[in-house]
Amino acid sequence: MSLASSTVKLGQRPSPVTLTDAAVAKVTALLAQEGDDSLALRVAVRPGGCSGYSYEMFFDSELADNDIVRTFGSVRVVVDPESAELIKGATLEYRDGLQEAGFHIINPNATRTCGCGSSFS
Repeated sequence: MSLASSTVKLGQRPSPVTLTDAAVAKVTALLAQEGDDSLALRVAVRPGGCSGYSYEMFFDSELADNDIVRTFGSVRVVVDPESAELIKGATLEYRDGLQEAGFHIINPNATRTCGCGSSFS
């Protein structure tokens, strides 16, 4: 009896978060100020905040083996698998102006957000 073998190629998992062009430009400028080519933008979700979870974003040079890494322009974005489940399909945007300036995450999985915009459930 002979068993047929086959190779299955699995596609790359979709990016848990997408960056707008404005967000890429701002993160690129911030990374340039840091002056460290090993840094990546880490986007994470942690328990807490007034709605149950809160977003965290920071520059990180340490990557875990199971981190999901995507590149937008020259920006590497890193998301841990647990956070990826909570933000899959999200968009990170950057707004510059008098009101609501800064980074904002538009998360299609959030059923409720707080007024500050940095926590969700």
